[in-house]
Amino acid sequence: MKETEIINRDISWLSFNARVLQEAKDHLNPLFERIKFLAIYSSNLGEYFAVRVSQHRNLLRLGKKEKKELHLETKDILEEMLHIVKTQQIEVSRIFDEEIVPHLEKEGIRLLRRLDLSASQRKYVEDYFHQFLLPYVQPVLLVKDKVRPFLNNAELYLVVDMIEKMKSKELGKYQYGIVKIPSDHIDRFIQLPSDKGTEDLILLDDVVRHSISWLFPGYDIIDTYSIKLTRDAELYIDDEFSGDLVQKIKDSLTKRNIGPASRLVYDREMPKRLVKYLQSVLEIEDLDLIPEGRYHNNFDYFKFPHFGKTHLQQKPLQPLVYSPLENTEDIFETIKERDHLLMFPFHEYESVIRMFEEAAEDPNVTHIKIIQYRVAKESRIMNALMRAAKAGKNVTAFVEVKARFDEEANLNWAAKLEQSGVKVHYSFPGLKVHSKSALIRRIEGNTAKLYTYLSTGNFNEDTAEIYSDFGLFTVHDDLCQEISRLFSILETVQLPNRSFKHILVGQFNLKSTLIDLIRVEIANALNDLPAEIFIKINSIQDEEMIDLLYQASQAGVKVKIIVRGICCIIPGRPNLSENIEIISIIDRYLEHARIFRFHNNGQPKLYFSSADWMTRNLNYRIETAIPIYDENVFNSINDIMELQWKDNVKARKIDEAATNSYIRRDNDVRIQSQIETYYYFKRQEEEYLKEIEVENDEQSN
Repeated sequence: MKETEIINRDISWLSFNARVLQEAKDHLNPLFERIKFLAIYSSNLGEYFAVRVSQHRNLLRLGKKEKKELHLETKDILEEMLHIVKTQQIEVSRIFDEEIVPHLEKEGIRLLRRLDLSASQRKYVEDYFHQFLLPYVQPVLLVKDKVRPFLNNAELYLVVDMIEKMKSKELGKYQYGIVKIPSDHIDRFIQLPSDKGTEDLILLDDVVRHSISWLFPGYDIIDTYSIKLTRDAELYIDDEFSGDLVQKIKDSLTKRNIGPASRLVYDREMPKRLVKYLQSVLEIEDLDLIPEGRYHNNFDYFKFPHFGKTHLQQKPLQPLVYSPLENTEDIFETIKERDHLLMFPFHEYESVIRMFEEAAEDPNVTHIKIIQYRVAKESRIMNALMRAAKAGKNVTAFVEVKARFDEEANLNWAAKLEQSGVKVHYSFPGLKVHSKSALIRRIEGNTAKLYTYLSTGNFNEDTAEIYSDFGLFTVHDDLCQEISRLFSILETVQLPNRSFKHILVGQFNLKSTLIDLIRVEIANALNDLPAEIFIKINSIQDEEMIDLLYQASQAGVKVKIIVRGICCIIPGRPNLSENIEIISIIDRYLEHARIFRFHNNGQPKLYFSSADWMTRNLNYRIETAIPIYDENVFNSINDIMELQWKDNVKARKIDEAATNSYIRRDNDVRIQSQIETYYYFKRQEEEYLKEIEVENDEQSN
């Protein structure tokens, strides 16, 4: 079988993060937004090293022991990954030093280094150090082969290059020390006494630098250099199919922060002799070295102080009230009248919260079921579930404890839910549950009525403010019955008596149905019928699906893809994928919704889904794809898809060369799809209110 031609997934991910970095470079973005995108870039990269680079390092070690071919292939990919990262890091430093800092100064915000301080500011810094920092800095004198300090994962340290007093550099011996920068306890940005009209800041790093001589008496300080160690954060439990999974995860979480190093980030100005010394002391290999600028942990720039300068921020889009559900006296009666589609963060999340809060209080509600993947720190939804259980309702929560970096939070929430009487079912070994579904059973008269809420996003009030997702309220009987069947599988771990005919469910019919739908388009194209596939997705990597899309392109099917992150497809290559066109949109909100549309010879089929087209999603997870039957909901989702395809402000063209070029069409009207989406739903809200006003006038007359 011929191997499918694809772009390596980890190289593709770096191309995605380059698009994030583009937003930091984009002068059309307000200054604080550009700083925010530097923080996003850094946060993304930290997770990338903690998970993906660590995995390649482990494969490299395995290849050394077992397979020479595996070793060579992995080494090539890893070296390419690190080369790209190092190139991007040079650009990060350039953007910050040459663009961000001068722009801040023009706005009266000065980010000072210690040599820039006035006498009064120096005194302030010295007093601040003794009053607030001294208990945390933890100085250690490094002694090769004797003192090997343990560096905490992703925390900042200063390495001190020094020499004993009374000895010259020529006669004396270099000594090295290490000091923790306590950014886990103290704000990274320290506001200094400033002249009127200016706001002076100093980084915590430089407060420690300024005070370093007090920590190493008896030494002359030559210089200091910042470093950071990233450790392997993968739990390596996905393939364990027996034993107490929850306990294994708890045990693994305690080990996450002491895992092997996956990178040492260091100031590229550091002398080579010091780099080599650190490699020896910390047992770091050449491939683990990542040179950066003077400062690390740029994700701290999420907390960069704004000083009330709102003109340097994006003009906020006030989330829209969804009046049909928010202004009704009985939310369940309103849902029963018709399907309701919301899109976050353009709509307030209040309607979702209200459904659970009213279900908790409603005496006619007997059962509430929910899948919990990632949850807000302070969650009104979880609180409503606990109140419902205490009120005697049958409440079930399926908790996915393998949600990466949310494992501990989910375990904590699960414990709280259980204490309140909620029936908690934990995730299966070797299988993640990623569906975003909830079900409510309500007694109405002599019958039981099912209500379901289905989404592309988690039940998370925090991410609903920044992730772009669809949510659907419906009483459609076929959908409700099949969602009820899905919950039965999760609760009993037994196969259903009947197959799924409407919703697509991972492990059952999701991948096979998607394959069938693509093959229908291929057959239609070969028979000279209209054929088109339009996909919006976060990531696409599964080789079988990519190969089918190549076949579709070669048959004449027009394939349009909007992808946020990983994209392993090679678009636009003659005789392979010339009919495949791909764009990516990076804007103020994180594009998170997955939509699949198939032309189906003029009878289009449209699904929204929790599933990316990654091998892990299609083969090793419980995902759902929901068919859209309501005409108004169908039209709204379809309109948003078309708006995004026309984006000529924040859309980039995805190509084999990874140029990430912005799509700019001459003489076209400016279309920034996220802004246009907001006003699309605002017009819907205004039209609805006018209709209500007319109805009220008619009734009063």
